[in-house]
Amino acid sequence: MTVPRIDLYSDTQTRPTPGMRCAMAEAEVGDEQRGEDPTVNRLTEKVSKLLGKEAAVFLPSGTMCNEIAYRVHCERGDEIILDKTGHALHFEAGAPAVLAGAMTRAVAGTNGIFTAEQVTAAIRQPNRYHPRSRLLSVENTSNLGGGAVWPIARIGEVTAAARENGLATHMDGARLLNAVVASGISAADYAAPFDSVWIDLSKGLGAPVGAVLAGSSEFIDRAWRFKHQFGGAMRQSGIIAAAGLYALDKHVGRLADDHTTARRFAQTLAQISGIRIDPDDVETNMVYFEISASDLDAQEVAERLLERGVRIGAVDRYRMRAVTHLDVDRSGVEEAAEVLSNVMSL
Repeated sequence: MTVPRIDLYSDTQTRPTPGMRCAMAEAEVGDEQRGEDPTVNRLTEKVSKLLGKEAAVFLPSGTMCNEIAYRVHCERGDEIILDKTGHALHFEAGAPAVLAGAMTRAVAGTNGIFTAEQVTAAIRQPNRYHPRSRLLSVENTSNLGGGAVWPIARIGEVTAAARENGLATHMDGARLLNAVVASGISAADYAAPFDSVWIDLSKGLGAPVGAVLAGSSEFIDRAWRFKHQFGGAMRQSGIIAAAGLYALDKHVGRLADDHTTARRFAQTLAQISGIRIDPDDVETNMVYFEISASDLDAQEVAERLLERGVRIGAVDRYRMRAVTHLDVDRSGVEEAAEVLSNVMSL
C-alpha cells in the first residue's frame, strides 16, 4: 500500500503530536465503567461545560454518539428527520435502522442546511399507518455540504419548528469546533437548542480516538445503558481521554490555520485547467472540487495523485474532496496543488 507524503484525504488522518503523546503516557487512570477514571471524568466535565449541558459521556467514536442519541430519543419505528447529505445516512452502515430501530426521512437542503419550512413539511401528522416523527438531526459543519457552517439563526428556526411539533433535537457536531472558530459563535450557543450534541476529538483536533456526547443528566444516564449494549464501555480509558483534553486545550484555536490553508488551496485549484471550483464556497477545512476535463474522472485522478505521494479522495464520479488538518501545512498544500496541476496536464 502506498503511504502518501501529503495526506488530504480527511482530517481523521492526523497523528498525535509529541506533547499529546506525553499527556497520554502520564495520564491518571481508573475504571471508566465505574466512574473511577479521573482523566475521563475531567474530559466529560470539560465538554459538558463547553457545550452548556448538564452531563456528558466519553465514547469511542462519533458514529456511536449519533446512534446512542438516536436510540435514547427514538422508539422502534420512529422517524428521524435529517438532511439528504447527513453522515448517518451515508457513512454509518445503516445503523439508525439496525441499532436504533429508527427510520430516516431526508430533506433536500442547500449545502446540508435546510429550512424550518422543510422541517415542518417533513413532519408526519399522527396516523396509525405512519411512522412517528420523533427527532430532528442537524450536522454542523456539514461534511457532504462542503464543510458549510450552519447560521445560528437558522438553527434556532429549525429547532423551534421541531419543538413546536413535539420532536426532540440532536446535533452531530463532529466538526462543531470548526464552526465555532469560523463563526466566532460559542459551542454552547450552537448547542443550546439541542437536547443532545457531541464533538469529535479525532478529526481536526488531532486526538487518535474518541468523541464526547452531552445532554441532560437524564439523557446521559440512559446513554450509558446503550453505551454498554453497543460495546462502548471501557476500562482504563484515561490514556485516550488525556489526548482529548490536550487537544481541547491546545488545538482548537489553530483550526483557523486549517481554514486559511483550505481557502488558499481552493484559490490555487481554481487556476488549474480541468478543475472547477468556487473558492468562495470554502468556509472551513474542506475543499470540494470537480474534475471537468472530459478524459478523466475523479477516481483516475485520485490514483494518479497517490502514485505521486498525494492522497485526495474521490467523492463520486467527478467530485473530489481535500481536507486540511494539523499534519499538512501551507507548503504541503502548495506541493499538492502542483502535483495535481501536473496530473491534469498529462
